[in-house]
Amino acid sequence: ELYNLLENLSISRGLRTPTLRIIERPELNAYASGLHEGRYSVTVTRGLMGALDRDEMEAVLAHELTHVINKDVRTMVIASIFAGIISVMAELVFRSLFFSRGGRGGNNKNAGPLILIGIAIAVIGFVLAAVIRMMLSRTREFVADAGAAELTKNPDAMISALRKVSGQSKLEAPDELRGMFLDNQEKSAGFAGLFATHPPIEKRIDALVRFAGGRDLPPVAPRTAQSNSAASTSVPPTY
Repeated sequence: ELYNLLENLSISRGLRTPTLRIIERPELNAYASGLHEGRYSVTVTRGLMGALDRDEMEAVLAHELTHVINKDVRTMVIASIFAGIISVMAELVFRSLFFSRGGRGGNNKNAGPLILIGIAIAVIGFVLAAVIRMMLSRTREFVADAGAAELTKNPDAMISALRKVSGQSKLEAPDELRGMFLDNQEKSAGFAGLFATHPPIEKRIDALVRFAGGRDLPPVAPRTAQSNSAASTSVPPTY
């Protein structure tokens, strides 16, 4: 059934169906991977399959398929390469200033300021590289949520899925992989938010409500057999 949902979504966009993979973990998460057609895959956890209903699962698959359509994995690889270049350049500048502190005679009066300048450049370079990579990652999550609403025509299902995933998504994995997750549970408030790979769930839901016409409805508690029996006896029959 899960594969059929993914296949139907792929056919609706004229895509070759990505490989479907399952992680045998109770956490609620998913991610898309692959750099070109024929290598794309969508991975979900066993916990996600058990917690979400059909419509919610379809919305999550559509979210991940949007990452595939937009070639987000390739974008993140390119961003990581540029971030690495910025980091290397900053380190080269720092090293050149550091090793030139004493000159040949070892009595360079500008040694102290040069070292401070080198440290400042290195720090700015590393921070800038990280922020650029994280900003791209956060932006693509909003786009993928919107893509899920467009593919399924059901933004409410995406909102409901995000509500269930919130607080249940922590999955141990390398940082590079966690950046591709449906949700990466981490602190994202204040200055720390600059280094978060994902926007807060609340902001993602708010965007779906404002721009996709979704409704953030509170979860409905299932009616028990006792309450159903009480309701049927308390209301007189009508003829």
